[in-house]
Amino acid sequence: MCKNKIDAKYFIDKLNLKPHIEGGYFNECLSSEDNYNDNQKLWTSIYFLLEQGDVSRLHILEEDELWYYHAGNSLNIYMISPEGKLTVSKLGLNIDNGETPQVLVPKGYIFGSIMEEEGFCLVGNMVAPGFIYDHFKIVNQKELLSRYPEHKETILKLTKSE
Repeated sequence: MCKNKIDAKYFIDKLNLKPHIEGGYFNECLSSEDNYNDNQKLWTSIYFLLEQGDVSRLHILEEDELWYYHAGNSLNIYMISPEGKLTVSKLGLNIDNGETPQVLVPKGYIFGSIMEEEGFCLVGNMVAPGFIYDHFKIVNQKELLSRYPEHKETILKLTKSE
C-alpha cells in the first residue's frame, strides 16, 4: 500500500499512460535493443495501472509475462492453466498476507486481473520474447464458459458479454 497520498492520476499523467485495449492504462516504456527474431524484440516492458473497479480482461499470450509491483494497493491476477486449473496470485508487498512483489504468468495461460480494493495499483509487465499484438488474444466469454463452467464466477467478472 502506498504510504503517501499520490493517486492514480499522478502516475497516469507523469508516466504518460494511455487507455489499454484490455482495460486500465499503460505505456510501453522499455524494449530490448536486441531482436529475438525478425519481428520481435528479445523483451519488452510496460507500465500498467488499474484503478478500483478496473478489469484487465481475460486474455492469452504466446510468451511468458512477468508482473512487478510498483505502487498502490494489491492486485489479484487470475490465471487458468492450459489444463483448466484456476489460480489467483496477489501482487503486492504484504508478504504476511500472501502477497508477492512479482508474479509469472506462463505462456499459454488465460489470465486477467482486477483491482478489488480502493485506490489503484501500478505495476510493470515484462514480456519475453517481446510483446507483439499478433500473439495477444482477448478470449471470448461464451467459449470460456463452455470450456470451464467450474470457473463461471471468475470468467463473468473478467470478461465482457458478447
